Amino acid sequence: MTIKKVLLLSLFAFCFSFNLFSQVFDPVKWETKVEKISDTEYNLISIATIDSGWHLYSQSVPDNGPIPTGFSYTENENFELVGKTSEDEGQTVDDPIFQMKIKFFDSKAEFRQRIKVLNKELSLVEGEVEFMVCDDEKCLPPSYIDLQYNLKDAEVVEANSAEMSLDLTGATTNAMGSLEGILEPVKWSTSVEKINDSELILVSTATIDEGWKLYSQNVADGGPIPTSFDYTLKEGVTLVGSTNEEKGNESIDKVFDMKIKYFKNKAQFRQKIKISDATISKVVSEVGFMSCDDTQCTAPTYIDLEYDLTQTVAATTDMIASETEDDESSKGLWSIFIIAFFSGFVALLTPCVFPMIPMTVSFFIKQSQSKAKGIRNAIIYGLSIIVIYVLLGTIITAIFGADALNALATNVWFNLIFFILLVVFAISFLGAFEIVLPNSWANKADRQADRGGLVGIFFMALALAIVSFSCTGPIVGTILVEAASKGGIAPVIGMLGFSSAIALPFALFAAFPGWLNSLPKSGGWLNTVKVVLGFLELALAFKFLSQADLVLQLHVLEREVFIAIWIAIFGTLSLYLFGKIQLPHDSPLKHISVGRLLFGLLTLTFTIYMIPGLWGAPLKIISAFPPPLDYSESPYGVGNSKGGGSVSSTDIPEGAHLLAPHDILAFNDYETGLAYAKKVGKPVMLDFTGWACVNCRKMEQNVWVDPKVLSKLKNEVVLISLYVDEQIDFPEGEAPDSKLRPGKKLKNKGQLWSEMQTIKYKTNTQPYYVLMDHNEENLNEPVAYTPNIDDYNAWLKEGIANFKD
Repeated sequence: MTIKKVLLLSLFAFCFSFNLFSQVFDPVKWETKVEKISDTEYNLISIATIDSGWHLYSQSVPDNGPIPTGFSYTENENFELVGKTSEDEGQTVDDPIFQMKIKFFDSKAEFRQRIKVLNKELSLVEGEVEFMVCDDEKCLPPSYIDLQYNLKDAEVVEANSAEMSLDLTGATTNAMGSLEGILEPVKWSTSVEKINDSELILVSTATIDEGWKLYSQNVADGGPIPTSFDYTLKEGVTLVGSTNEEKGNESIDKVFDMKIKYFKNKAQFRQKIKISDATISKVVSEVGFMSCDDTQCTAPTYIDLEYDLTQTVAATTDMIASETEDDESSKGLWSIFIIAFFSGFVALLTPCVFPMIPMTVSFFIKQSQSKAKGIRNAIIYGLSIIVIYVLLGTIITAIFGADALNALATNVWFNLIFFILLVVFAISFLGAFEIVLPNSWANKADRQADRGGLVGIFFMALALAIVSFSCTGPIVGTILVEAASKGGIAPVIGMLGFSSAIALPFALFAAFPGWLNSLPKSGGWLNTVKVVLGFLELALAFKFLSQADLVLQLHVLEREVFIAIWIAIFGTLSLYLFGKIQLPHDSPLKHISVGRLLFGLLTLTFTIYMIPGLWGAPLKIISAFPPPLDYSESPYGVGNSKGGGSVSSTDIPEGAHLLAPHDILAFNDYETGLAYAKKVGKPVMLDFTGWACVNCRKMEQNVWVDPKVLSKLKNEVVLISLYVDEQIDFPEGEAPDSKLRPGKKLKNKGQLWSEMQTIKYKTNTQPYYVLMDHNEENLNEPVAYTPNIDDYNAWLKEGIANFKD
């Protein structure tokens, strides 16, 4: 006990002695009871009833604080303790006397200890509780009370009852599987809205604690875990569309370097369903989600929801959620339209389309009886082009479904298909071959165009679309691939933007034919535009291959490989623009234009900018394209020989790796890391973290880099980083049972580490750091987000010193 603590307790005892004979305080009354879990397992329950105004302190109190509550049990060969004594959630406040955060209880507190009975004749267990209480003016000296637990009077508790039960490590759980004392910043409720007898809306409402965020269903790769719904449907129930969500908030996250949509206070998610069997009374779903505040994030959490179809309220519209979805999706649709519109202008500059502008406009002007009629026909021609391409987008949406496209775009195999498609388009643009539609299609369209009138004009536009397909097809395909990631009517909007840009020149030049004289002459520059598009499509293709590789965790296209490919592509493009490389369809080049020179300088600059990425530079301009920094063959960059403290990069034990960018030897498996710690005689530091944990990255980037902290992490502890959001599934048939959700299987390693943290340490937030010895006993109190370097270093120093003692 420290001198400060002795002095404080002496002072309390001295003050207390002045009125000792005038009044005896007994503010805490203790009683016991026993719950029988099975023939061999019991819960010993100690209940403290606390007088008004008094505080009973937790079992876990920081050093130099008040005396913690402590339980000791008279052990013998008749029973054994299972885990540690658990306690209620209580309250945590900044204590003005001890000047620290202290957890305490008022009114009532309940403590539970599970035991395993080894002798069925055992009827009584004895124990002792040590505790200290204070009010706003005084504290009482530590008290010691004998407790007795009568097993013969135990209340039988069924394993699946709604009564409280204790898990194997002492954390209390209820029937729904949530642990007492564990943060639960998001509460879910359900309701059902009735549109008509066959159509309903399942409403999932999230109530979010103050200061916490719940993330959207749509989060880009590399961001936090999105909210998701998995509906279990009986025959007679079908989903209509996807689950819609409210508008929410959106901001740039500095750690993930991307815009992330989230909800605060409250959020509603709505799913329309169609019922063909009136006897169905309920639908169930599982919601997966993650929430964060400014200092911590919860592990990915999965909750079962139930929707009572017999209790409905009238829906005010056919789909109320569509209003909020439209507000949010309109931004994405506008971006698709703008990108497609500018892509249409690029397509105009290809050799298949550009020469058609003056030819077609002149035809309408000359063949029409008046200038006004010529302008009208050219406008109809332009509108026909729009109709043709919008019809294409509508057909694509109708075939695959408005929301299926989004699912396809995030699927591994369709990412691979998109990669192959874009590579084929790129090779076509580079001149290896042309993608053309059958000549018979163009001939039929030409014959129909001869009919004249509105029908003839429409078929002239169709003929243009068919003939120019070798140039426009790859661009159209790329737009449709990108639009697929948005889902909904994005393909239709994309084609509207693209075709509007194609059609606009025909209408304008028909209205102002004098402008035709200002158009540049057709020539080799048109093929140059086409080749440049080929290089850009080839670079874009590897984005889709990278997404598939990341999901499968194959580590085939790691960050260095991706950047090297882009350097090669844009470096070659620079050489092409400078005239050092010529392709089969290029015209002889005696000199390069100023525009070509400037564009060449731009691509060369971009190529040089990417080179440091091979040595670990973040490359923020293109951060959305290559894999993240930690998905790398060489975390410190190609050729970096940076050492790893006491472990060299050539002497890494099996199951370990060097954690970038600090070169710390780290394990991602608990048992493997613990075995290594025993072998080398060092304490273990458990790092409960997450790929999508913002404050985990802040700790690693801002605290771990400090020399005194980094030295301890590299040389004095064995780091085991357990990622609670690791999405790699267990092999089929090997998934363990969930301890928190009876009857459910764990989906992946992340859930295994999450349950371990929740059950063993009674917390579910990250970051969370534990220092423990080889017997898996804590060396000091675990800590969470600790941005103060000195505090974190002191914590490490204390735990390491306790291990050596």
